[in-house]
Amino acid sequence: MPMDIGEIGHKLQERRALFRLRQEDLAEISGVGVRTIRQIEQGIGNPSFQTLRKLLLALGMDVTVNIIHKE
Repeated sequence: MPMDIGEIGHKLQERRALFRLRQEDLAEISGVGVRTIRQIEQGIGNPSFQTLRKLLLALGMDVTVNIIHKE
């Protein structure tokens, strides 16, 4: 089952906490604004794939795309 933005935001927040990074630190490392990071972690907003990719890469995470065939 696909993850929604709330679940993705929670995972990002957990990973950021693991590395003891503030949102400001992650913003500097990833090039994504603090406001955007805050919104994603709160499960609001509609981040682009590129934005999520920048955050995930900065946190040592990966993006996987699964193709679902519907008949």
